[in-house]
Amino acid sequence: MKNKLAIFEDYKIRRAYDDETETWYFSVVDIIQALLQQPDYQTARKYWNKLKERMSKEGSESVTNCHRLKLEAADGKKYLTDVASPETLLRLIQSVPSPKAEPIKLWLAKVGYERMQDMADPARSLDRAREYWQQHGRSEKWIQQRMMGQETRNKLTDYWKDHDIKKETEFAILTNIIHQEWAGVAVKEHKKLKGLKTQNLRDHMSEAELIFTALAELSTRQIAETMAATGMPENKVAGKKGGGIARKARIDLEEKTGRSVVTGENFLPPGRKKISDK
Repeated sequence: MKNKLAIFEDYKIRRAYDDETETWYFSVVDIIQALLQQPDYQTARKYWNKLKERMSKEGSESVTNCHRLKLEAADGKKYLTDVASPETLLRLIQSVPSPKAEPIKLWLAKVGYERMQDMADPARSLDRAREYWQQHGRSEKWIQQRMMGQETRNKLTDYWKDHDIKKETEFAILTNIIHQEWAGVAVKEHKKLKGLKTQNLRDHMSEAELIFTALAELSTRQIAETMAATGMPENKVAGKKGGGIARKARIDLEEKTGRSVVTGENFLPPGRKKISDK
């Protein structure tokens, strides 16, 4: 978990990056304070406590999706603090009457969350992603495989959403199960192997790694559909089975070629220390 301050106007917004979910989590109270234009932190904290209580009684998923992480306070000590992903924050912001609501939404996008805008226009996301990969020297063949893999991923996550998998942490757990099964390493270990920190692992996969990831996720979805898997326990089973199918194919290919599919290859800028293959 990586901590870093972000600035909105004169307000410091604490945040933490989760490697497993590849997501920034922002302090909810800090966002509330900026929305209210309130210099007193304790006033913002009391406002959030009352809002959280009201939304909990209403059964709001936004409150359920908030997590607690240790963030550094003004006194230099770390305390458990309510945090939320940008997607959850968008819904929370709508519950706070403030002229700063739209500016904060735009600010969230500028600090790396264009994906929230893409929810309303998926084509926008695809065009920007293709342009980004082209600018970073990816081949058309790699880009095609990356986009096909993303489509496979989206179909799987859509299935999860429709079958009682709602929280980002649950998505991360299931994703890691599938990855561990096919690759033999967890997502975090795979990123470490490639020398990555906050970068997206899939953006640094080889063509073979992308193909086996897609095979594992395609197999998982089809098995889940056959099982009518619902909830975490059943989808964990489907994830293990789906990842296992890709693992068998990976091992078979490695035996035939004598080369490891999972490698330390990446697309990091020149000058970074090269990590050898697994």
